[in-house]
Amino acid sequence: MPYSLSLALVAFAVTLLLTPLVIAFSRRAGAMDEPGPRRIHAQPVPTLGGLGIAVAVLGVAWAARSLPSPAQALELRPLLGLTLAAVPMLLLGAVDDLRGTHPWVKLAIQACAALVLVGFGYGVPVLTNPFGGSFSSGVFNAPLTVVWVLLVINAINLIDGLDGLAAGAVTIASMALWWVGRTHGDFYVMFFCSLLIGASLGFLRYNFPPARIFMGDTGSHFLGLVLAAVSLLENRKGTAAVTLLFPLVAMGIPIADSVLAFLRRAARGTPVFRADSEHIHHRLLRLGLSPRTTLFVLWYLCAYLGVAGVVISALSREYVWMMTALMALGLVFAFEVLEFIDRRLSERGDEPPDQPRGR
Repeated sequence: MPYSLSLALVAFAVTLLLTPLVIAFSRRAGAMDEPGPRRIHAQPVPTLGGLGIAVAVLGVAWAARSLPSPAQALELRPLLGLTLAAVPMLLLGAVDDLRGTHPWVKLAIQACAALVLVGFGYGVPVLTNPFGGSFSSGVFNAPLTVVWVLLVINAINLIDGLDGLAAGAVTIASMALWWVGRTHGDFYVMFFCSLLIGASLGFLRYNFPPARIFMGDTGSHFLGLVLAAVSLLENRKGTAAVTLLFPLVAMGIPIADSVLAFLRRAARGTPVFRADSEHIHHRLLRLGLSPRTTLFVLWYLCAYLGVAGVVISALSREYVWMMTALMALGLVFAFEVLEFIDRRLSERGDEPPDQPRGR
């Protein structure tokens, strides 16, 4: 059996076994997501699901490196750095799921976790010149790394508003990263991606609509951190020529949704951290799609961009920027058209009054 498949199956099994225990723990701890105007569910649903995912990913990673296996050849530094960076993310997520946290506190802790990654060798050491050649990022390495980590963490957090969406998006992006890691012979990237794929699929067993548990900020923060870290690892090698363009494309849906949400709120003069019901899944739900249909549509789009990212990673430089720009414009256009349709339906009063809006 291929080693990556073995890792994924073990992480899948661990998450599958731990999640019922996390459900019971969440109920006892009072970590419940209550129904509300922006919610699909009609009954309280346990959160803190990210705890089981984190134990599966980090636990299996450390076990694999400690036991006789190909993972013994891996450097200790990246795994230790990721583990130390994950600890504040998990604590932050758990506190936020239990009693809430101020947005600026979240950003500060996320930035600290990113700096831990920088201290253990993660980063953006090389930047690409669109007109040819590459150059060292130098003193901009740490700031660029922090911005990237914050972007990915909050993108996964913001898209976690529909049952199964964040876990599915992470699974698809991890599959794309695994393939490129395999192409470039980066065993560490394949190692982490295999764990992410297995753990996310195991969690989907309980998170597929109607969800029995939510991953909460505990899960979205952890998955966002690991996904950001893995994409930084991948950029050490072959994709250094395109810097972070490939992971940007592979995670296009959550990243575009979060960036447009930030710009939309800033343009309206509303607090950029205030939750609203204008994310892509909210709009699709208001068009009359069921939660499952909306989920499948967004999974398809994530898969399409994941494949596109793999293709872009194999293109020569002169085509990479053109293809990336065209895909970015197409994605923004699609979001704007969807917003226009949603706004027109709202103005005409065609929105079903009892249509679920997502979390």
